[in-house]
Amino acid sequence: MDERKLKILAAVVDEYVRTGEPVGSKVISKLDNIKVSSATIRNDMAALEQMGYLEQPHTSAGRIPTFAGYRLYIDELMTLPDLPDEEKSRLDGLLGDKDTPEELLVQNAAAALTEITQCAAVVTNSAPRFSVISKVEVIPTGKRLYVILLITSNGSIKNKACRLEFDLSHEQLEFFTHYIEENLNGVSVEQLSEEMFDKMVAAVSAYMVSLSPLVKGICELSEDLRQQELTLSGGEKLLSCEELDKMEVVRFIEHKNQLSDMLEDTFSGIQVKFGSESDSFAIGNSSLIVSKYRKDGKEAGSLGVIGPMRVDYKKIIPYVDYLTQKISYLMSGSDDDIVSGAADETGPKT
Repeated sequence: MDERKLKILAAVVDEYVRTGEPVGSKVISKLDNIKVSSATIRNDMAALEQMGYLEQPHTSAGRIPTFAGYRLYIDELMTLPDLPDEEKSRLDGLLGDKDTPEELLVQNAAAALTEITQCAAVVTNSAPRFSVISKVEVIPTGKRLYVILLITSNGSIKNKACRLEFDLSHEQLEFFTHYIEENLNGVSVEQLSEEMFDKMVAAVSAYMVSLSPLVKGICELSEDLRQQELTLSGGEKLLSCEELDKMEVVRFIEHKNQLSDMLEDTFSGIQVKFGSESDSFAIGNSSLIVSKYRKDGKEAGSLGVIGPMRVDYKKIIPYVDYLTQKISYLMSGSDDDIVSGAADETGPKT
């Protein structure tokens, strides 16, 4: 594809994002950076349509970008502006400082993205996976009823109620607590496995079979810790968007945790994904702009925006990029833990 066709494609995407209307050759001919006639532009737009980058919704209408057109634009043609210093200062005020709790930092970032972009914001927290078990406690709460409390080094707390066949004596409860402390305290959440808990069930059953439900309960809590926690804010923005199918949006909101696997597979830096690219993100004509934030050199979660495919990528990407880098800095307190250059001048890394 020659340079002129690439310029025309970029111009069509920019104009369509701005207006939401199919773009005609006369509109493109008025742009300063394209010095050719309307007839030449029409020929090039027809060629771009044959290549699969543009489509014509109606016979007499102009053209709009296809999925492939957006992908080429984002990966190779888009030039990203820098956020003004005053806008960075405003975002800093919305986020908080190093004394702000980590969970609140991410919540503030999501709220800021929703307000700025008028799209839904998605947040995942994978921090529990990188923590260790700091305490497991079994608390009697009623007749044969016990609550398991599991706490990790990053402050995550999980609890589960278990009903046993018999009430435990003080000695039996003390034995179980001591056994769990010896085998789980200080163990990384990532190291926990079904095989490990099978061995623990066998060991405690040798002492008292009725203790095994407590071990199985701890196993279930550990599975929850190994899953990313996903939060969606601004879901009403998706429901009110005329470009998205409402039933698809409702199904997505009901099963939003399925998006966790897709976010887990993203790399460092800004990623742009389209609904048609994954079964886990089944909203047609939609896009996801996401980046990972870090803590002490390790990935701690993801922050991003979900909206229609026709969003202003040049506006949104710098905000997602800045907020994830700022969160990484505030969580870690070191510039070394910021992923520098997450979005370069020609677009996000994919």
